Amino acid sequence: MILKVDGNINRYYVQTLCMVFFPGATFGENEQSGDGVPEVSVNVYPDADGGVTAYVSMKLNDKVCDASASVSGDESVTIATRESIAVGRAMFSAGKELLAHTPPWGILTGVRPAKIAGALIRAGNGITKSKRILRDEYFLNPQKAALAVSVASLEMKILKKAQPKTCSLYISIPFCPTRCSYCSFVSYTTPRLLSLIDPYIEALCSDLDDTFNIIKRLGMRLSTIYIGGGTPTTLSADQLRRLLSCISEHTDTSELAEFTLEAGRPDTITAEKLAVAKEYGVTRISVNTQTLNDDILREIGRRHTAKDFFEAFRLAKESGIKDINVDLIAGLPGDDFRNFSETVDRIIELDPTNITVHTFCVKKAAEVLKSNSNVYSVSGGDAGKSVSYSQIKAKFAGYKPYYMYRQKNTVGNLENVGFAKEGHEGLYNVYMMEETQTIFAIGAGAVTKLVSEKVENGKDRRIERIFTPKYPYEYLREYDLRRTGSPEAKPPVSDEIFAFFKEEGYEF
Repeated sequence: MILKVDGNINRYYVQTLCMVFFPGATFGENEQSGDGVPEVSVNVYPDADGGVTAYVSMKLNDKVCDASASVSGDESVTIATRESIAVGRAMFSAGKELLAHTPPWGILTGVRPAKIAGALIRAGNGITKSKRILRDEYFLNPQKAALAVSVASLEMKILKKAQPKTCSLYISIPFCPTRCSYCSFVSYTTPRLLSLIDPYIEALCSDLDDTFNIIKRLGMRLSTIYIGGGTPTTLSADQLRRLLSCISEHTDTSELAEFTLEAGRPDTITAEKLAVAKEYGVTRISVNTQTLNDDILREIGRRHTAKDFFEAFRLAKESGIKDINVDLIAGLPGDDFRNFSETVDRIIELDPTNITVHTFCVKKAAEVLKSNSNVYSVSGGDAGKSVSYSQIKAKFAGYKPYYMYRQKNTVGNLENVGFAKEGHEGLYNVYMMEETQTIFAIGAGAVTKLVSEKVENGKDRRIERIFTPKYPYEYLREYDLRRTGSPEAKPPVSDEIFAFFKEEGYEF
């Protein structure tokens, strides 16, 4: 699409607003006008009273819609925030008129909508007023405003129980038995790349040694461990035992608040692997079917059937592992409300302790775009109805929404929500979403997130991120350079970590 921005406003923010109405839009420098090519112009100007006014013009084919919005001066709100709100309101009005579509999340574009709701509650607005502000000032529809406040309220209760100087650990297993057509994660499926698993585990164990030494020197206590992917149960039972035994050498897993193994694909789950997980203290696993329609499973590149899922779920229940999560995706290509609602009903009948309902989201690198360029939809088709149904059914089945996040290019601009029975919330998910705890991360594509425990003058916590090499072969190459003492090896991440915590006043 063609985007023109004039004024002191973050261009990336304006692009995210555009994608609310034009999912899948690209913003190349050489875009040409023509039929079907959206054109958006944004102008932001300061007002005499310290406020700002934004003007937005949207054009699609022969239709043009203009809108403006002003935000008055307020010393408690930064100029950048005023500009963002003004642009958001003007964009919302113009897009709503142009496309006859009202985005359910209004002008909220961020990954963490519950964070805004939580800030409103902590500012003393209370539940009812916070919902009203989200509806009236951010243009959320009533259902989304209520959802954001509900999630924020439960997250706040969970975070109140968190102890100081605790941290979590994420371990990346970027391998899968097959690649889903919608996936953009760094996961590897070919026999040649799967042959890297053994040396990869060796490298992980080395990084575990280093990471647990760092945690010990900092005087921190490990709260949760999350082994994610990819599909961690792509590992054989013996490979899984090697990894879990390495973890158990460093920490008493029975003292963890939570230990998650994201098993994921039903076709990779066996009784033997689950027995190994249980033996080494895993307390939470995922058995993810996405849908119970075999035709759709085949279309999206899953190698399992609904029957395989039910068998894997049975094995998980019999393993004695405390918590089982099931992932579903609303709005998959070829799916409709009837299919999805039947899937939701059948999953709820199984009574897992956790259900996570995602909305179909397509990244630029996803395979599905090569065969279906029309997967993006601003209205979302049946996705909105499907998501609403899942939330109503979950509520009446005794589940509460405890964490939520959103992504760009999601069908219908909808959300991903985790539901849990009381006392079975996935703690790692909350810590990650709310960014209140340091997350140490190892493995290809993993991101360590160092989080300050200090919150001063209402400002956001100081956060620094440390990225590991994205691909397994790059990760292994770096490991070999360190192991052999090569001068080409990068400085140890411990230097950066200790520098961060030295500024935090830690002594080690």
